[in-house]
Amino acid sequence: MSDDRQVRDAPNPAVVGYKRVLADILDKRPSGTRQRLAAALGKNRSFVSQIANPAYGVPIPAQHLDTLFEVCLFLPAEREAFLGAYALAHPGRLDHLRHRRDHRLRPLTVYVPDLGDERRNQKVDRLVSDLVSRLARFVDHS
Repeated sequence: MSDDRQVRDAPNPAVVGYKRVLADILDKRPSGTRQRLAAALGKNRSFVSQIANPAYGVPIPAQHLDTLFEVCLFLPAEREAFLGAYALAHPGRLDHLRHRRDHRLRPLTVYVPDLGDERRNQKVDRLVSDLVSRLARFVDHS
């Protein structure tokens, strides 16, 4: 790999900061937390691994923060440390989010048909997750 590509692909130190906080939190949580987070986000577990690993430059999308806090059961001090590091990495991005303490998620099991193809099943999972996210935003704005 060329030196230019290594520099370009190097994670932003500010992003590394909040990813370290998240990685520490996930390491302290029970097994299965990463899988529950992936399911709540409507993503693959590999996505959770990428957003939680400081070695990867993939930032955590702001719209996933409430779900992250809820599923991973952030303590108040952990949440504060994470949000402080996140604000340094992404100035202004938190201004548009409502991180209310009364905002709670609840699990809902939905059974969908197994299409017999992993890629098609993942598409259905993402569609359902996206629909639920849009419904939640609609309800919040009503």
